[in-house]
Amino acid sequence: MCRHLAYLGPGEPLGRLLVDPPHSLYRQSWAPRRQRYGTVNADGFGVGWYAEGDPVPGRYRRTGPVWGDQSFADLARVVRSGALLAAVRDATLAGADGEAAAAPFAAGTWLFSHNGAIAGWPRSLAPLARTLPAEELLSMEARCDSALVWALVLNRLRGGDEEGQALADTVLDVAAAAPGSRLNLLLTNGEVIAATAWGDTLWYLTEPGRRTVVASEPYDDDPHWQEVPDRTLLAASRTDVLLTPLKNIDDSGDSDAHPAPAPGKEPRT
Repeated sequence: MCRHLAYLGPGEPLGRLLVDPPHSLYRQSWAPRRQRYGTVNADGFGVGWYAEGDPVPGRYRRTGPVWGDQSFADLARVVRSGALLAAVRDATLAGADGEAAAAPFAAGTWLFSHNGAIAGWPRSLAPLARTLPAEELLSMEARCDSALVWALVLNRLRGGDEEGQALADTVLDVAAAAPGSRLNLLLTNGEVIAATAWGDTLWYLTEPGRRTVVASEPYDDDPHWQEVPDRTLLAASRTDVLLTPLKNIDDSGDSDAHPAPAPGKEPRT
């Protein structure tokens, strides 16, 4: 359910990352190659990007399919950024909250997306929802499963957790409350990317010291794309990528982390 992508690197027109590649996120809205659940992502889309010198990202989101929005095509042609997060949506429940339910969700410097679905929604997450401050529940942008997962992540971020730890702990809590959920989460603050592979595909492409792309699936056939093993936390910057098995993260935050393989090498498992 959904496809998403995050980028850190030199400034590029949005379209060079999201529209121009042969299997771009734009094309994945109707013809994904590796999507395991659903076939068309036409229930909304969005992109958030960072302008030089401004840590708070801008966003453009719409309810319908990205291919039907001529304004997006024009925007993507001229807007440049060195950091972005974009997503195309296949809704868990059709019609839920329109544009407000389209990723990326945002707060402060953060952008967030969820590729997946919560099993037993909404009943399954009621116990976790009760752990959130009432103000955070009442200020949720939408009533969909992804919005509540974002509220759980954001509560941890505001409590001082680093991006990767906030995602990891949220995934483990939600998976325990709603077994069978798919929880591929993607988060950036414009300087780092954190992501989880839990039930669906996740890939990354890196040129150490220059750029990093993390995506639901490759947007081209570059042989340097690497697939992230299932149940793994990815933490990335412009210089490196770190993979951590989620099953090895304990309550203290200790983990069996290891660097991602260099381009052309097989990932460790």
